Amino acid sequence: MSVPVLKASMLSNAGAHAPVLIAGPSLGTSAAALWSSTAAALENYTVIAWDLPGHGASPAATEPFTIAELADAVAGIVSSARTAADIGPGQPVYYAGVSLGGAVGLQLGLDHGGDFDGLAIMCSGAKIGEPAGWTERAETVRSQGTPAVLIGSAQRWFAPGFIERSPEASAALLHSLQDADRFSYAYCCQALAGFDVREKLGDITVPLLAVAGAADEVTPPSFAELIAEGASHGTSAVVAGAAHLVPAEKPAETADLLGNFFGSLSGAAHLEGK
Repeated sequence: MSVPVLKASMLSNAGAHAPVLIAGPSLGTSAAALWSSTAAALENYTVIAWDLPGHGASPAATEPFTIAELADAVAGIVSSARTAADIGPGQPVYYAGVSLGGAVGLQLGLDHGGDFDGLAIMCSGAKIGEPAGWTERAETVRSQGTPAVLIGSAQRWFAPGFIERSPEASAALLHSLQDADRFSYAYCCQALAGFDVREKLGDITVPLLAVAGAADEVTPPSFAELIAEGASHGTSAVVAGAAHLVPAEKPAETADLLGNFFGSLSGAAHLEGK
């Protein structure tokens, strides 16, 4: 096991004094495909999004890693940005991650809580699925490639009607899955197989918002409620008409939720999303 190399991209730049949102991806998606529309709607935030190993801009992984090691890598991105003065000493830093990226967010709250002023855990859980299921999917993708899970992912990711309403957005997400490195995807599955922080949620003291899509069958609203109830300072919200990729399915609603939550933490009106 080792800390993987991750690459981050700036999706929007609101200036030197704006709050910074670190945005995390879901398994199989690129950060740009998942977050670009929400980043555009968060007009007063600088949004920096990171990619999973072998996804988007990040290089393929060469060995297994854990969710904790992914969290270490994300914390390293923030540290490097501070060292390079891309994030100034007075800028609040928030995190929002989807599914696997949400699991990383919970781990950040446990291991690197001092680096963040607030967390949004989206379409995720303190434990997602069962180890046997992740192991089986890892083997499938390792042997057959990511196209083997394309249809199943489309069924899980999107609420009914989204593909027809938003063909470009859905195509970009499915293409990012198809383009993902199969071995890195399998390593991500292995990391999720070993992830379970249900008994540790109370150790997360960073203010936390848990968000679920109303139509999400992978991590339903009950998962968000469990996170919010377990964390020291948690609250939850449900987005109607969305399934497992809320920032892509409902970018305006996502921007409002994040802007209002993070803005309430700072108490400054200019931090609100729009």
